[in-house]
Amino acid sequence: MTTPLWALLAFAIWTVLLLLGTVGVYRWARILTGRVAISAFRADRVEGDDWYRRAMRAHANCVENLPVFGAIVLAVHASGIVSPTADRLAVVAVVARVAQSLVHVGLAQTDAVTSVRFVFFFAQIVCFLGLAGIVIAGAS
Repeated sequence: MTTPLWALLAFAIWTVLLLLGTVGVYRWARILTGRVAISAFRADRVEGDDWYRRAMRAHANCVENLPVFGAIVLAVHASGIVSPTADRLAVVAVVARVAQSLVHVGLAQTDAVTSVRFVFFFAQIVCFLGLAGIVIAGAS
């Protein structure tokens, strides 16, 4: 398996672990201690502690970006590209995703923290475009 495929798997695993370790723990702790009914968590209204709302948004960010990363990695793989640059870009994309999620969930969102979070997001976008550029250049 290539490094970009491993990175895609890592991205998917991170998405699941983030859900389980934040939203899942928050909800099940309240349900199992009898503080709320299992039906109390409505999809049309986000409630709860600030970090929990940020965790839900961080997980949604992962879910939104996973298909994009997946499509790009699929194109890299289908093109038969094996490149140290592609490997590095894929790994940096995942590391930046994890860092963005941790900053999102773990810190109150001041202007400075939001700027740091944006830098990690921007790094992912640069990696995505870099990987896509490698595929396009390889196809020419």
